[in-house]
Amino acid sequence: MRQRAVPIDDGRCFACGPENPIGMHLEFENLGGDGVRARTALAPEFQGWRGIAHGGIAISLLDEAMAHAAGFAGHRGVTASMNVRFRKPVPLGEPLLVTGRVAWQRGKVLGLEADVFDDGGTLLLHGDGHFVSQGAVGDAVDRRNPSA
Repeated sequence: MRQRAVPIDDGRCFACGPENPIGMHLEFENLGGDGVRARTALAPEFQGWRGIAHGGIAISLLDEAMAHAAGFAGHRGVTASMNVRFRKPVPLGEPLLVTGRVAWQRGKVLGLEADVFDDGGTLLLHGDGHFVSQGAVGDAVDRRNPSA
C-alpha cells in the first residue's frame, strides 16, 4: 500500500491563502482550548441571491474554521464529512465572526464544530464535521510550519 503525502499549505487555499487573488483571505486566531476565530466581511463576488452569500461560500467559512481548529490542535486534517444548518442568510459586506473547535478525537478522526455569527452575535450558520488527520503539522515545512 502506498503512503500518502501530507497536505501542504502553499498559501493558495481559496479560504485562507494570502497568495490566492480571488480567495477570501481569512486569518484565524488560536484561542487555545477554545478553538479558533476569524473576523471577515464577504465581498460582493461571493453572492448567491442578492445581498447574501452563496451557500457554498458560507459552507467554506465553516470548513475553514474546522480545518484551522484541527491545525492548531496539531493535525493536517482533510474533511471527511460535514453537516450544516443554515439558520439565517449570511449577508455580504457586513462583519462576521467565524469560530471553530475540536469537539473530540478518536485515533486519526477528529470531530469538529464551527459557527458563523453576525455582528450582533446572531447565529447564522452551524456545522459539525469529521476530519481525518493526514499527519502532524510538524510533518512538512510550509506556511503552517515555516520553521521546521
